[in-house]
Amino acid sequence: MEQKELNKRSINISIALMAFSGLLIIYVETMIVPAIPVFITYFHSTYDNVSWILTAYIISGTVSAAVFGKISDVYGKKKIFMILGIIYTVAISFGGFTHTLDELIAVRAVQGLGFGMIPIAFAIINDIVPREKLALAQGIMSATFAIGSGIGLVLGSYITETLGWQWDFHTAIPVAIILLILIYILIKDQTVARKQKIDFAGVGMLGSALILLIFGLSEGERYGWYSHLIIGIFIASIALFVVFGVFENLYKYAFINMKLLKKRNVFLANIIGLFAMAAMYFLFFTVPTLLQDPSPTGFGKSIFDSGLILFPATVMNMIFAPVAARIIRKHSAKLSILLGLMVDFIGFFLLFMFRATIDEILLDTIFVGAGISLMLVGIINVLLTSTPRENAGEATGINTVFRDIGMSIAPAVGGALETMYTSPVVIGVKIVNGVPYKIMENFPDATAYNFIYLIGVIFVVFSFIFTLFIKRQRKPAKANSAPKTEKTETVEN
Repeated sequence: MEQKELNKRSINISIALMAFSGLLIIYVETMIVPAIPVFITYFHSTYDNVSWILTAYIISGTVSAAVFGKISDVYGKKKIFMILGIIYTVAISFGGFTHTLDELIAVRAVQGLGFGMIPIAFAIINDIVPREKLALAQGIMSATFAIGSGIGLVLGSYITETLGWQWDFHTAIPVAIILLILIYILIKDQTVARKQKIDFAGVGMLGSALILLIFGLSEGERYGWYSHLIIGIFIASIALFVVFGVFENLYKYAFINMKLLKKRNVFLANIIGLFAMAAMYFLFFTVPTLLQDPSPTGFGKSIFDSGLILFPATVMNMIFAPVAARIIRKHSAKLSILLGLMVDFIGFFLLFMFRATIDEILLDTIFVGAGISLMLVGIINVLLTSTPRENAGEATGINTVFRDIGMSIAPAVGGALETMYTSPVVIGVKIVNGVPYKIMENFPDATAYNFIYLIGVIFVVFSFIFTLFIKRQRKPAKANSAPKTEKTETVEN
């Protein structure tokens, strides 16, 4: 397909629709976060089992992002985006009608396929926006993700508390349908089509390795960390990752392009994204639980209150996305990432040391929200300015794989620690033959949260070290100084 120049109006409409699609996806993903304690009670399950509501979505989305990111480069970004959008809409239509935890996990796994729309959205923007304005467009995308998180936390918690968690899914259906119609009518595909085979063997190996890894992390407490089953699962997972890496390096049509990963900045952006998203999901998975669990292990807040308490973090995420774009334009994406990591370090350190009051948790999470925004906008800028435009969908898909691995590890580790370290809490009194008996239930204690947030601190430190090795980017060319179809890279690799 031959690229055609788009006018300013078409570019702005495309950015708006892609940004709104990201907002919707993140909203639907975030709206269930305040409901995690509700799922535990509703399905009579445990923290590590319920973590699969998030993990199944993330694993499915990981594979989807990588596979369909590459497919979109071959068959057209708009076409693949629409297919994934239809799958996504059908999945959320079924979400509110599930009756068992297994059914909800299965629906979430199908829903996760739609997560592949996000890297394609970034790639569509990369196709149509001039390089000198790309950082701003990426900042807008990232800001709408924050808006989606904010709406999901507040509106999702309100809907869950007043109507029930099922309506979190029901209310998203008409919005998804309208969005798909608008994209079908208004988006112009700028993909330069090229023929290529799809690497189904690589997809299978990566998906299997991830499922084994997350299963081992989630179920280690149940079966015993030193049991033959869990040890065997970890060994099998590592072996599959190794075989996958070797295979992808040798196979001509590998869906993880090792040539891209051999570029220093691309590799580092992906590794940093993995650690960053793991740290973020430690926050999302654990803070609602801490806020909603009864005293003395938690604060006994309502679902809606917990959403409101987390909302300022998403506001800071919105505020700092354009700040990150400005830092990138005037200085470098590397500086934006480093500043974000410094702020995140403060946030997780405060969560580790000071979380005895609601005010302290508000302050802690605000730091984390601001830092994540600075970091993620910088990461996607490093990635796309280090990659030829014809590989943009593939590159953002690979980045989403790494970020999703981090996102899938966090609920598994968090759920395992919340199940391992608990304290009994009196939740009521039962009268039997005139004699009162205390009703006790175990909830995650301070030790669980200490370990979780300490791991968050460690992840941020590792990310900071990796960021130091990113090569400084050249300043983008002035407007109209180069043809729109330029495919040269703007960074030394």
